[in-house]
Amino acid sequence: MTAPIPSGNVALLIDADNASADHFDPVLTVLAELGTVNIRRAYGNWSKPTLKGWANQAVTQAIETQQQFDLTKGKNATDMKMTIDAMDLMASGRVTGFGLMSSDSDFTPLVTRLRQEGIPVYGFGSANTPEGFRAACTRFIDVGALTSSRDAPVEPETPDNGSDSDDGAEVAPDLVKLLIDAYNAVKRDDQGFARLSEVGQLAGNRSSFDTRNYGFKRLSDLVRSIKNFKVESRDGQTWIKRVH
Repeated sequence: MTAPIPSGNVALLIDADNASADHFDPVLTVLAELGTVNIRRAYGNWSKPTLKGWANQAVTQAIETQQQFDLTKGKNATDMKMTIDAMDLMASGRVTGFGLMSSDSDFTPLVTRLRQEGIPVYGFGSANTPEGFRAACTRFIDVGALTSSRDAPVEPETPDNGSDSDDGAEVAPDLVKLLIDAYNAVKRDDQGFARLSEVGQLAGNRSSFDTRNYGFKRLSDLVRSIKNFKVESRDGQTWIKRVH
């Protein structure tokens, strides 16, 4: 059965001084998980030559540009304007999801406030984005890893034979622990297998975990690369069992 297409109304707010226009297309692809990105706004001082890339995108991608002058040397009003607009959009009740393109931890309180209203917030930033901002987001996606994953050649998926091979990739211990904790917390059958969808949902609820940050398009591909789990397919669903 084909999954229903999300019908949400999504707002994408872009800190143009702190994000690259090269990542715009893959960001839109990810936000399709929440719905249609009907509101697209980019904030910055458009007199700067460094924003030329975003100026070109604005013309072709229906991005509403928001001019913010640098009123004080070394500072700009972009953060404040983005925050005000986000709060106004939240109060309107029309927006069901947000995307924030920025690596600036100053947006952490904003993300926290939006999520208190039950609104999912996807963050898109660089690999060195502070952990506080990452953790506050419903999902945080490293745009560098996202672009690399998009540009990589697609390999055909090999049939799952249910074996627990020792060829699993080395994965960060904190990620393995997150998945193990989620596996331990969900219901398992009499053979010790749990539905991967339930494990992934719980892991996502507990952190800003997203498979794309690790170079994988799907959670099933990520888990197959970890030697701690055995993977099986049953009736179109993926099941996993901890073996290490």
